[in-house]
Amino acid sequence: MLFSDAPGCGVPSAAPASVPPARPAPRPRSGGVPARARKAGRGATVAQRIVPDGLQPEELRVELTELGDAFRAYQRRPEPDLAVLADLHDRKARAFALWAEVTGDASLREEADRAATAARTTREMDANRRGLLVDGAGPVQRLLTRGQGVHARNVLEHVRAASPLPGAEARLAVLMLTLRAARTGTGNVTGQDLSGWLASDAERVLQELADAGWLVLPEDVTADDALMSRPEEPTQITVPTLIPTLPRPFFFGKVTRARLSGWAQKVVGDRKLRKKKAGPATRLLAVYTAAHSRPDGRLGGGGEEGDGLALDVVASFCGLRPEDVAEHVGPLVAAGWLAEEADTAGERLRGRLAERALPLSGLL
Repeated sequence: MLFSDAPGCGVPSAAPASVPPARPAPRPRSGGVPARARKAGRGATVAQRIVPDGLQPEELRVELTELGDAFRAYQRRPEPDLAVLADLHDRKARAFALWAEVTGDASLREEADRAATAARTTREMDANRRGLLVDGAGPVQRLLTRGQGVHARNVLEHVRAASPLPGAEARLAVLMLTLRAARTGTGNVTGQDLSGWLASDAERVLQELADAGWLVLPEDVTADDALMSRPEEPTQITVPTLIPTLPRPFFFGKVTRARLSGWAQKVVGDRKLRKKKAGPATRLLAVYTAAHSRPDGRLGGGGEEGDGLALDVVASFCGLRPEDVAEHVGPLVAAGWLAEEADTAGERLRGRLAERALPLSGLL
């Protein structure tokens, strides 16, 4: 029942009133001036400044108008995009510099300088998030993300503190085998892997790790058999302390495990290090410096600890005495792994990765 049909609710019969037509939407002015500014009788705005309607050249007025709209559109984005924001700051710096030149307004020049600084800062933030270098010949493709770099340093610290044998050969094997077995406690290894890491010491070191109980080989498989295994029939090793049913020192997924293992293999198997016949301690030092370098290659995280790496911690990881680290820095410089200014003065290892090693930085 309609409300008008109810008793006592009669309405005199009349022709229905005509509904006034909707007003047409206002046409945008040239340059997409915001409606709020139009209602206030103002021109387009950018950075809280009004763009004069008669500003010349016309291209500058249009650019400033569109730039204001672009910044407002960016603020409405559901997620930030630092690369887009840096480009907007670049556009603002150029436009405001021209505006200052045309009008002689010094405050516009100051605004242009601030925009240029903001563009650089924003681009650096974006580069740091993505592990890229801004300066130099171009972006550097990183093998590890920042998060994976953290995982890599956790693995290295575990090896430093928990290696069952003190020598550099054993520590190198423990590092590489840990990365193979990190997720499930088991991993595959071939004779080529073992001999590539340890050359003639491979069989001895593998047997010593098995005798210490750190490593378990399959039944009826000896260390010599493992050295003979081929890629199509690898030997499956077990590291009991990494079995998921036991407390484990770190956790990461399949992709990260593979990435970390590949990263370590690239460092240990580096062609120039092999050419220089770098031994296990030198290769471990290469791994440690890569993992503990900033995006620009400098060693150490800076801050309260200062630049560089504590020599006693470096030595402990590499199976060396602190006073012996310097003799392994030299070969890394000669191989183009560390830059020439590397030194061990003041009980710290200071320096930076050479340019060719930057893709392997741990991104501290």
